[in-house]
Amino acid sequence: MRESEIEKKITQAVKARKGLCIKWISTTNGWPDRIVLFPAGRVGFIEVKAPGRKPRPLQESRHRLLRKMGFKVYVIDGEGQIGSVLDELEEG
Repeated sequence: MRESEIEKKITQAVKARKGLCIKWISTTNGWPDRIVLFPAGRVGFIEVKAPGRKPRPLQESRHRLLRKMGFKVYVIDGEGQIGSVLDELEEG
């Protein structure tokens, strides 16, 4: 499965759960692909990768920064991970 297909499935799954899945478009590199927003102020960031691919060092650095600030950051490289990540985000 390609990265774009995984990203589309994430977007559909978030929408089905009444959340927002916003594409993060930045003028700087390395930020996660998606910002996910659920009711009750639940916020998380998702980096989408093709199966078996890992974040680049700059992406890992950005992820650490966001986590240090208290945000949840996930890397998804397969459709099977989507449900558990979204469950965790919704639960807070």
